[in-house]
Amino acid sequence: MSERFLLKDLLSLLPIVGIFLIFWLFVIRPASRRQKELREVQQALVVGDEVITNSGFFGVIDSFDGDRIGLRIAPDVVVTIARQAIVGKPREEGEPGSDSAGDRAVDQPGDDRNAPGEG
Repeated sequence: MSERFLLKDLLSLLPIVGIFLIFWLFVIRPASRRQKELREVQQALVVGDEVITNSGFFGVIDSFDGDRIGLRIAPDVVVTIARQAIVGKPREEGEPGSDSAGDRAVDQPGDDRNAPGEG
């Protein structure tokens, strides 16, 4: 009789375990993978690399001082940022996932396709 209750208790835990496994598979695992890739990118930076920061600044690495980076954002303008503020390198034109003007529909003057009131 006790074996029957034990089996019933274990079967009642199965949905909870399944939900946890799905959560781990779709949320935790991809997030930890992204963190690992970001850490690798931040450690592999060298002077002259073009980077983007988490605040949206694009610049070229000018110098290193421990966890601080000198980032040239304009000619003769170098700002000091934390290494952790670097989120990656910008994509080149033509790379998968990059926005190029040829891929987007651009409204031209005189183009009545999206004119209000018509449709």
